[in-house]
Amino acid sequence: MSDRIKLLTGNANRPLAVKVSEHIGVPLTDTTVNRFSDGEITVQINENIRGCDVFVIQPTCAPVNENIMELLLIIDALKRASAKRITAVIPYYGYARQDRKVQPRVPISSKLVADLLTAAGTNRVLTIDLHAAQIQGFFDIPVDHLYAAPVLLDYIKKCNFENLAIVSPDAGGVERARAFAKRLNASLAIVDKRREAANVSKVMNVIGNVEGRDVILLDDMIDTAGTIAQAAQALHDNGARRVFAACSHAVLSGPALDRINGSVLEEVITTDTIPLDDKVNACKKLKVLSVSRLLADAIRRIHEETSVSSLFV
Repeated sequence: MSDRIKLLTGNANRPLAVKVSEHIGVPLTDTTVNRFSDGEITVQINENIRGCDVFVIQPTCAPVNENIMELLLIIDALKRASAKRITAVIPYYGYARQDRKVQPRVPISSKLVADLLTAAGTNRVLTIDLHAAQIQGFFDIPVDHLYAAPVLLDYIKKCNFENLAIVSPDAGGVERARAFAKRLNASLAIVDKRREAANVSKVMNVIGNVEGRDVILLDDMIDTAGTIAQAAQALHDNGARRVFAACSHAVLSGPALDRINGSVLEEVITTDTIPLDDKVNACKKLKVLSVSRLLADAIRRIHEETSVSSLFV
């Protein structure tokens, strides 16, 4: 690789950045990210990056606001140090769920974060599995949108599932589930969530045949795991032989781990876009796959000005 490429990271997911660095063969640039006593973030780049093609690897996962602010300050420091191009590598894009007004007088937060990144001096964004693909349109700079599907599919193909069905936990994820089912030559099912009345628990109706099948619930992210746990139980009640879940981003906030541990799920397959070391110790059902090689390949192609989309052909 050219000596004009630089890789940086903040504190959000340093283990992933180290793996990406090893795949590319470029060491992480020495960067200091500290706090003043009142909590303000201070950043200093300890190497010359003038005229360099710089990639900042920083998912905006919990603590979301801290990690976003770190990313913005690193980008500003790079801009003021005369970096030639700054690419924000955001494996998990926080605030992506707030992508439209669903109630009066609420913000469109994912658009605001996009504006902040652009204003800070970002020239390009590289991300994985946005919650809503149209968020790419919130940016006035190029966005390379990667998919974790190849990483998940490679693992699933090695598992020798029997009579496999891919299941979308809601109507919004049907397109994603259909694409997976096609690649795996599996059948497709949908879990339809309904409320019989206000403050009454959800009723889960399974559309499609899952009886006697191994099933994989597929979503882009798992946050509190309420939907996944309930959907897994509905599939089990409808005769599914074994129930698994797969997602790109394991947010796993609040009661998520307890819900997964207490559910009928045998395994939850996810990636390391968000650091999960402490959660893996607390939940033996988690299987974490790395997207580091995928990110490394994309970074190499961006630096060399070759096609990124051909990664998914």
